[in-house]
Amino acid sequence: MLELTKKILRVVSFDSQLFQKELYKAQKWITDAEEIKRFQEWCITEFGAKYPIIIRKAFAQSLTN
Repeated sequence: MLELTKKILRVVSFDSQLFQKELYKAQKWITDAEEIKRFQEWCITEFGAKYPIIIRKAFAQSLTN
């Protein structure tokens, strides 16, 4: 599921709203804390320059849930 999510995020990365929507959706599927951490690191590496605020907000919310 994680690999599919990565593919989807790459495809929708042209649009910030779609990217944000898919990122939040992906976080609902990932339940393992270690996997969430690896996913966050991947997001920062891949899209941190383009969408730093969206990524920061998304993972800040996932930590509080």
